Amino acid sequence: MTSLNRFSHNTTVAETVRAESHRLKLIEELIFEIVPMKSLESAILDLPPEAEVSVTCSPVKGIEETQRVTEHLLQKGFRPVPHISARMVRDEAHTAELAQWFRDNGLTKLFLVGGDAAEPGAYPDAVQFLKALLRTDHGLQAIGVPAYPDGHSFISDEDLQTALFAKQALLSDAGVEAYCSTQMCFNPNTIAKWIRTEREHGLTMPIHLGISGVVDKTKLVKMGVRLGIGQSLSYLRKNKSALVKMMTSTSYDLNDLLLPLSEDMADLGVAALHVFTFNQVGPTNRWRLEQLTR
Repeated sequence: MTSLNRFSHNTTVAETVRAESHRLKLIEELIFEIVPMKSLESAILDLPPEAEVSVTCSPVKGIEETQRVTEHLLQKGFRPVPHISARMVRDEAHTAELAQWFRDNGLTKLFLVGGDAAEPGAYPDAVQFLKALLRTDHGLQAIGVPAYPDGHSFISDEDLQTALFAKQALLSDAGVEAYCSTQMCFNPNTIAKWIRTEREHGLTMPIHLGISGVVDKTKLVKMGVRLGIGQSLSYLRKNKSALVKMMTSTSYDLNDLLLPLSEDMADLGVAALHVFTFNQVGPTNRWRLEQLTR
């Protein structure tokens, strides 16, 4: 059975073709997230040419390591998007240094997270840092922020929404393009409901759908132990249902999530796929190429 035949019988042929075209476009241009650790170099070797690459910010190695990896990717012809953890920014002088670094390296896109640092610097959350950053000559054209369709373990849905809309307003007032990237969730109904609800409340920014790549489960567990709490696998610690789904599935395919969401992705403003590769870029890129050559 082809993927086209798996859509609802109530969908017209034109709608099905549109949805499938949008799904393939997202797959072709997907964003690869990588983690600064020992497996990084092999992950970079497996990236497709000129790929957009999201570089996480390690609370162990710090913002400086994210900067180093970003510069390395630039030299290799990729399009890196550094993550900056607000709680790891020391003060306004550090903010100004980061703004200068963005300009010096011609970076136009940033992904901003609050971060898990136990002892924050000058900024307790991403909103406070964003206000400071937007007062600088940063040179950025787009700033992404996280979103949580499946909730957060210690932040209420109300507070998450308040923060998301505050960031949207700040970026809109500053004339900087905004987008939100969702944390991983395996339930397409939960994701679609969250998007509709946020759109009804006034969310206008494009959405990057966060989705797991093709990940070997044994390597994932080993990486989780190595990374520890607070790194890129932290959302698995916070979202046990996602972890259980991944670890008990006999054969995880990205299309298990993408196909049920295809019509919604086109209609509700899903503009990109943000793939959590856990540095296993090769299998995910092979899946990507298979989808595009069917």
